[in-house]
Amino acid sequence: MATKNIRKIVHIQELNSTNFNRYGEVIECNQHDFFYINQRHTERYHAIAEHHVDDHAHVGISIFRNIKQTELPFNIQMLERHPLGSQAFIPMTGQKFLIIVAPALTQDQPDLSRLQAFISNGTQGVNYQAGTWHHPLLTLEAPSLFSVIDRIGDGNNCDVYNFPFSITICP
Repeated sequence: MATKNIRKIVHIQELNSTNFNRYGEVIECNQHDFFYINQRHTERYHAIAEHHVDDHAHVGISIFRNIKQTELPFNIQMLERHPLGSQAFIPMTGQKFLIIVAPALTQDQPDLSRLQAFISNGTQGVNYQAGTWHHPLLTLEAPSLFSVIDRIGDGNNCDVYNFPFSITICP
C-alpha cells in the first residue's frame, strides 16, 4: 500500500489548561486569583507558571495587569529592589512603559542624583539585575498586561526605599 496519498488533518482547538496540561502550563489571567500591588495600580496574577531552580527557590512567571494609566509629568517618592534575584517585565499587549532606575549609593540606598528614566517602544521588555533599584511598573496606557519573571522563594526579596521628597518624571 502506497503512503504518499495519506494525509493527517489536525483541527485547531481553543487553548485551555486542561487540553494543554500534558505539554505544560497555560499562562493567562483567567481562572487565577490576583492581589493588588503598586498602590493598587496593578493586579498581580502571582506565579501562574513555574520553572524550578535550586536553593529552595524557583523562577515564577506571573502576569501583571496594570489597570491605571500613568500621566506625565509624574512624581515618584520610592524605589524598590530585589536583592535575591533578577526580575523581568515583558509587555504582552504592545504597551509602552516607563523604566526608572538608579545605581546604588550605599548598600541600603539608591543614588538618586544618578536616577534615570527610559521608555520602551511597546515591544521591549527589561530584566532588572538582582539588587537594581527601580520604580514599580508604570504604563502610559491601561489596561495592559505584562509577563513578569522573577524569583519565588524563601527570604526577603523586596527592599523599598522611600524618598524624603518627590522626583518629577517629565517627557
